[in-house]
Amino acid sequence: MNSSIDWNDVIKKEARGVNDEDFGEVQEVSNGYVFVQKGLINKEKFFVPQDKVESYDGEVLRFGISQEELTSRYQGDSFPELSSTTTASEEDPAFASTESEEVTVPITEEKLDITKRVEEDRATITKEPLTETKTVEVPVVHEEISIERRQPTGEHTNTTQEPVTSRQEIEIPLKREEVEVSKTPYVREEVIIKKKPVTETVEVTEDVTSERIDTSSI
Repeated sequence: MNSSIDWNDVIKKEARGVNDEDFGEVQEVSNGYVFVQKGLINKEKFFVPQDKVESYDGEVLRFGISQEELTSRYQGDSFPELSSTTTASEEDPAFASTESEEVTVPITEEKLDITKRVEEDRATITKEPLTETKTVEVPVVHEEISIERRQPTGEHTNTTQEPVTSRQEIEIPLKREEVEVSKTPYVREEVIIKKKPVTETVEVTEDVTSERIDTSSI
């Protein structure tokens, strides 16, 4: 066993075997054993005698055993008990038990990030011609003739006229008003179109993924 190793410094450092096999991470050194743990969820615990350590370079603690030997001989749940010939008082102070270490496992969960975007839409207002029939009463004036008989007066009193020997037609001009219709557009009314914001609630449904710790296999 390498007596020059600072065993307090190897805690939380990487552990490897003879063929650079990954043994996990050093958790504790106590009672002449190095506690190595591999995995975060399905944790494998190994308690390897300190005399199996070959070297330590400040980052990696290397053991002189294989992965097969590690699994078959040194896997367990707790430190092996001290033999009757060895007591804790006889242990090197460098091998004294350190405080238990905690492994923090982050548990993640997805959250919904809601954003809104503005989309353009159009409302169409249509003007169309509407034809209807209107009747308007318009007073019109025309001239008619009337017959009035009276005694001659003035210059016609002494005038002698021969009776007519044939039929005569006398044209008398008569005036009358005719209706002419023309159409002129005008603004009857104004229609005011307003836009106003209306708030409504929309339900958004989406699957999110979260993590949990399964301790059934521990």
